[in-house]
Amino acid sequence: MSRDATVEAVFQNEIIAQMQANGWLLGSGDQYHRETALYTGDVLGFVKQTQPKEWAKLCKVFPSDSEQHFISHLVTQLNKADPNAIDKELRSYGTLGVLRHGLKIRNARFRLCQFMPEHDLNPDALARYKENRCRLVPELVYSPYATDEHLAETGKKARSWRIDLVLFINGLPVSTLELKSEFKQSVDNAIRQYKNTRLPKDPETVKPEPLLTFKRGALVHFAVSQYQVYMATRLAGADTFFLPFNKGTKEGGAGNDIPDDENRYATDYLWNEVLLPDNLLNILARYVHLEIKESEDWEGRKTKKETLIFPRYHQWDVVRKLIGAARNEGSGHRYLVQHSAGSGKSNSIAWTAHQLSTLYKDDGDKQFHSVVVITDRTVLDDQLQDTIYQFEHADGVVGRINNKEGQGSKSEKLASALENAQPIIIVTIQTFPFVLAAIESSTNLQKRRYAIIADEAHSSQTGDTAKKLKEVLMVDGEAKEAELSAEDKLNASVAARRKSSNLSYFAFTATPKAKTLETFGRLPDPDEPPSKKNLPQAFHVYSMRQAIEEGFILDVLKNYTNYKVAYKLAQKIAATDEEVDSKRAKVKVGRWVRLHEHNISQKVKVIVQHFEGTCDGAAVVRPRRWW
Repeated sequence: MSRDATVEAVFQNEIIAQMQANGWLLGSGDQYHRETALYTGDVLGFVKQTQPKEWAKLCKVFPSDSEQHFISHLVTQLNKADPNAIDKELRSYGTLGVLRHGLKIRNARFRLCQFMPEHDLNPDALARYKENRCRLVPELVYSPYATDEHLAETGKKARSWRIDLVLFINGLPVSTLELKSEFKQSVDNAIRQYKNTRLPKDPETVKPEPLLTFKRGALVHFAVSQYQVYMATRLAGADTFFLPFNKGTKEGGAGNDIPDDENRYATDYLWNEVLLPDNLLNILARYVHLEIKESEDWEGRKTKKETLIFPRYHQWDVVRKLIGAARNEGSGHRYLVQHSAGSGKSNSIAWTAHQLSTLYKDDGDKQFHSVVVITDRTVLDDQLQDTIYQFEHADGVVGRINNKEGQGSKSEKLASALENAQPIIIVTIQTFPFVLAAIESSTNLQKRRYAIIADEAHSSQTGDTAKKLKEVLMVDGEAKEAELSAEDKLNASVAARRKSSNLSYFAFTATPKAKTLETFGRLPDPDEPPSKKNLPQAFHVYSMRQAIEEGFILDVLKNYTNYKVAYKLAQKIAATDEEVDSKRAKVKVGRWVRLHEHNISQKVKVIVQHFEGTCDGAAVVRPRRWW
């Protein structure tokens, strides 16, 4: 065994040992059924143990080979998740659909997984939850076509590729992990391995691999080294797209900090936090969802793309911390989430809204009677509706307050939504002050608790609307003509009213202003007054630096050129000018700009402006060395 293989084996064995200590059961590849991609013993064991009455119904319908009939129906339900079909109605199929919605066979209805109930008032659900079987199988040879039997039958045999770790929930595959030692192999090697050899269709037989087929097999695939983690939710050969799944450094950069404890790995948060049985089950229940986006090309042709959304680390981390704080602290608190552009705030807001709306206190009473989401983005409206429908599988959870939907005025719709305790209410920043006024003016509503989620400003307004808002929000009249952003409106609206014990605020923004930090931030030392050494801070941060280094946004300062350098360039160009045909020059300048459009900098803009400024009829000035 090579040194690389030895180091990787040590890495793998330590992960397995720690996962077993965290509650995972160790499995064996010979108990895995390659054709169905199921750990069959766990599937049957969970169903029989937790639902004996339903199993008895099945046995009456199928008195012989009951187990085989059950597995056959389950595989049929899994296989209906066509990886190429994009349809909201198909979401109840495949691995995620079966885990969420179970399986119906004649008059028997089975759960394939029991997620943590929202409160402790259902002892049967709690008992079933404790019976979930979370199993990890190392070195799994997964292909059903890599057998001598398949070779004898078809004359073809797939390669016997092994996946380092495969995770199963009650026998259904949910995740794969490829591990690499950083001694000579980086996490990039694991990514290449997924792209080149972990293919959804076996290249030899051109048949789908059940374990690796999108929606039908494992839901998320992790490439893991001692220092970095990346993930993908759809394997597509060379087109597989991996996202970073790193915590970020203390300085706000990409990657992970090296632990002070030399016996720990920088990536051990993956198996000691994220993949804890309770946390993974919660992610499957309340985070993972299928997103369908429709796009239109320049010729007007519309296409749909389906993506399985698995939270990035910072998304999962901020939502669980917000929900934990709301559960432990109760209502009446404020939380500022500083997440850069490119952080996926829309999903973070949707997950936070849904989980706050289903949060219960120990006595079984809801922590918040309604969750109010303030946003001017219609895309967030649609995303909230669609995402939450997948979790609840019910309409009417989300209500929008606008003039286009429903009957009556906006104020009447708002009053009705609040009185009826609509779980999630979406309003614009213009409507928000009236939400607060409605709550303050009603004795009944004052007794209730509300969570208010504020999306950052994506537009600002001037003119009559802004003037009216300033009056409503009691903003000082110093800058009547100045732009009033949504962040300003929110700050003014909240600051104008005294702190209320029944209102909790969750503000999401990329670059908070000083007033926003003052209004929603938290003091490092809450017992001391604000000072230079005790400035308000955000509750959670995903920095712009990390977003840039992870490739989600561009560094706008990367090609920055100051005026002094630009002026010198222009003078140098002017010194070596010569006259050429203007039409030819414009064509070549335009062609160069199109070729370098994504990288064009201030320097080029200054040069182009120089050309335009010196254009004289049939001639234009240009530098000799360009073409």
